[in-house]
Amino acid sequence: MPKVAKLTFCGGTGSVTGANFLFEVDGKKILIDCGLTQGSELADNINWSPFVYDPKEIDILFITHSHIDHIGKIPKLIHEGFKGKIYSTKPTRALTLPMLIDTAGILSKNREFNLDKIYTEENVNAAFVNWLSFDYHEKIKITDDLEVFFRDAGHILGSAMIEFVYNGKKIMFTGDLGNSPSPLLPDTEKVTDVDYLIMESVYGDRNHESRDDRKKLLEQVIEDNYKRKGTLIIPTFSLERSQELLFELNDLVENSRVPVMPIFFDSPLAIRLTEIFKQFKNYFNENAQKEFSKDKYIFDFPGLHSTLKSEESKMIVNTPNPKIVIAGSGMSSGGRIVHHERHYLPDPNNTILLTGYQAVGTLGRLIEEGVKTVRINGEDVSVRSHVEIILGYSGHKDGDGLFNFVGDMQDSVKKIFVVMGEPKSAMFLVQRIRDNLGLDAVAPLQGDSVLLTF
Repeated sequence: MPKVAKLTFCGGTGSVTGANFLFEVDGKKILIDCGLTQGSELADNINWSPFVYDPKEIDILFITHSHIDHIGKIPKLIHEGFKGKIYSTKPTRALTLPMLIDTAGILSKNREFNLDKIYTEENVNAAFVNWLSFDYHEKIKITDDLEVFFRDAGHILGSAMIEFVYNGKKIMFTGDLGNSPSPLLPDTEKVTDVDYLIMESVYGDRNHESRDDRKKLLEQVIEDNYKRKGTLIIPTFSLERSQELLFELNDLVENSRVPVMPIFFDSPLAIRLTEIFKQFKNYFNENAQKEFSKDKYIFDFPGLHSTLKSEESKMIVNTPNPKIVIAGSGMSSGGRIVHHERHYLPDPNNTILLTGYQAVGTLGRLIEEGVKTVRINGEDVSVRSHVEIILGYSGHKDGDGLFNFVGDMQDSVKKIFVVMGEPKSAMFLVQRIRDNLGLDAVAPLQGDSVLLTF
């Protein structure tokens, strides 16, 4: 006999960030992700408003991966009474602690929304008391009729698609899907037999360069900057993008494909996360594991300087050009990169290289869109440097990758909910799926609820 479950889109609609979905099934209230909305002018209103559900009533929080737009509101959830369990893969649990500590260090300084009382050490630590971690494909039994599995999403280390099996039918939350093939990670697992799909759409309306092209482009950008005797600044996400760039630079430098020059890895969080990567090398793809077995220093190479201390970061400006500076944050929305941008953007001999998604309202998005003047820490800064963009290093599948992912399950899937994308991107993917696969696809709105038959 059919059973009914309820799905509510509490976040992650109409926006790439802020993933938060409520799945009510078999008497359980289950959250999938609890992330911060980033970049939007309305982010504060969205992030610090009360949850649309009672955190005290949530039984389990599943985490797809450890990016802040998927984990950043966990301290708020705990502050408002959540005492349930948290489930994730093993690398996700390990990576989340430094990610939350870093976020809490930033947000706790903001007293306008009582964030100093929410983003406390106590609330961060409380998250890990009942946090259980699992391997991919390990069966997690929730009730007699409800089982859950983690599948490899290939997005970042430990990232997972979450597959619920209830009454013989399957519902899958993709989280973020990886831009396979990755320099470090296995490809996204192929899925063929899902009944209901909740999927991301960051790049639903465009494609990336190929893996070979992106590495050639990176090599070209580095060489061009070297010839101009400039500084190449690369805003990067501390988690995954930084490690992939180090892996690629290791190959380029050690095989003499780019000139040797000072390369500054100027992100304390990324440096700490890289150490965790080394602990989970068995999660790398076959090629990366082989490289690691031959070279234990694949995240280190001649010319690389890791600058943990702020005094070391400030001294980078005294190093003669040409040089490369890799620093967070990836959207230039904070962190050390903004200080480098203030100093280096006005010089036409310099280069800024964007390697990932830039959310609406961020400094990175303005630079990507070609504005000639930006405001950094209250100061107008001219953008005269070269602006280069390599989307091939994005951690997200492009439009064709997302479409093909759905195509693999077209014989089974009954309904597709397209989320975690800007409206234009999400609707483009919805229409493409409808027109070319003949499937029932929708882009839900914030707060929408649907009943699913199992």
